[in-house]
Order: sequence, then C-alpha cells, then structure tokens
Amino acid sequence: MNPIRALIFTGYGLNCDYETQYALTQAGAEPDRVHINQVIFDKTLQLEDYHILVFGGGFSWGDDHGAGVIMAAKIKRRLGDEIARFVDSGRLILGICNGFQCLVNLGLLPALNCRYDERRVALTYNDSGNFVDTWVTLKINSESPCVFTREMPSIELPVRHGEGKFFAAESDLANLFHQNQVVLQYADPEGNQANGRYPWNPNGSLGDIAGICDPSGRILGLMPHPEAYNHFTNHPAWTRDKEILLREGKTLETEEGKGIQLFRNAVQYLRENC
Repeated sequence: MNPIRALIFTGYGLNCDYETQYALTQAGAEPDRVHINQVIFDKTLQLEDYHILVFGGGFSWGDDHGAGVIMAAKIKRRLGDEIARFVDSGRLILGICNGFQCLVNLGLLPALNCRYDERRVALTYNDSGNFVDTWVTLKINSESPCVFTREMPSIELPVRHGEGKFFAAESDLANLFHQNQVVLQYADPEGNQANGRYPWNPNGSLGDIAGICDPSGRILGLMPHPEAYNHFTNHPAWTRDKEILLREGKTLETEEGKGIQLFRNAVQYLRENC
C-alpha cells in the first residue's frame, strides 16, 4: 500500500505541530514537520510529494498584524503557485485555528464560485474581548461534501483563540449554508445549535460557524483543535466517563481520542481516490 504523506508547517510561532504529527500517524499517514522556510527555499522538497497539507495551530508571527495575516502573505508570495497546483491536483488541505485564519486570508476558503484567490470572510476578535480556552460541542453537517468529517454527526473538541469569530457578508453566509460549506457549528451540551449563546458559542461567530470547507470538500478550516483530542484522557471529563463505564460493567472500546477520526477520514479518502 502506497503511503499517504502529510506535510505540517512549522516555525514562527506555530506550536501544535507535534500533536498534529501524532494524530496523523495514528490515522495511518506518514507526516513530516517542516519549517516554512525549508518549504520555500529547499528546492529538493516539493509540495507535490505530499497528499495532505496542514496549516496548524499557534500564533504565527505573534498575530501582530492580525491572526494568520503575515503567514498568509508570506505563503502567497513565496508558494502561491505551488499551493494552487496542490489544490488543482485533488489533494487535501487542513487549517486548524491559526491555520484556518491563514486559509481565509489566503482566499483558499471559502472559495465561493471556485475562486481560490479571493478573500471573502474573516476570523476576528471574540465578542468577549478575551482569549478563550475551553471545550465545545460541535454539530457536524451530514450534507457537507467535506471529506474530513464523513459519518461524524457531532464531536467535542477544545478551542483556544482570541480571534475566532467567523464574520462574513449576509449574502456570503447564505451561500455558504446553501452550498453546505458550513461543516461545523457550535452547539449546546445536548447537541442543539448554540444560536449565538455564550458559552456554547465561545466567540460570537455568525451562524455559530466553527468550520467551513471549499466547494469540493477537500479543504477544511476549523477553529477547534481535533489534534488535541488524540487520547481519551485529553477530555476534561474522562475520569467521570470512565467511572460511568465501570459502574455499568463496561470497559473502554479504545483509548484513542475522537479527534483522530477526522484525520483517519482524510487518509481513507486519499487511499480510495488517489
């Protein structure tokens, strides 16, 4: 079986690369953590040698000019043509938190009308004015073409950001919902849409949007961190949940965190289609 190779950007304040590498390895991929400058200047390293490109979480360039802004400008100037060819080849791109912010600044998302070079949405300051670090419940759109979330009805994941509020013009929001490009929405603990209610919607995102994809479903950006739920003990309620199982005479089916499924879906899609 041919390996599914993944490239994870590192450097300049990106700080979730090890967790992302671990999650991809658990999902069956062969990931490499590569500094952005190496991708730009090392001519022996080609994006076309990879199947998945990950823009991970962190605080690239300290978010000094806005979250993901400088990273997007650097990548667009230095790697814009290579990224465009990567997209055209049918491969996958994942942007997590700061990576999501970078993707919208690049214009790779939402790619309305299949324009992958046009910025149409923003991720801006949380309504609370504060950095948030908490766990959220997410509804997953079963009608979305997103390959990363196939057969996943919902999931709990952590968020940690200061600029996570999804914002767009009303017409663009309507198009995103109509085309099922809204992949994840914030929900209350019972799974009902948050409808803007804090703390279930932690940042004030319009439409409770936590993640979107491009029209093909091959590019996903989301504010929550699936790589941070790679083991069942990552969840803040793991001791309670384990005790409930013990009292019911049951045991854990797996110690794997539920966030791994998102990466496994990507690997499986590539094995089926590439």
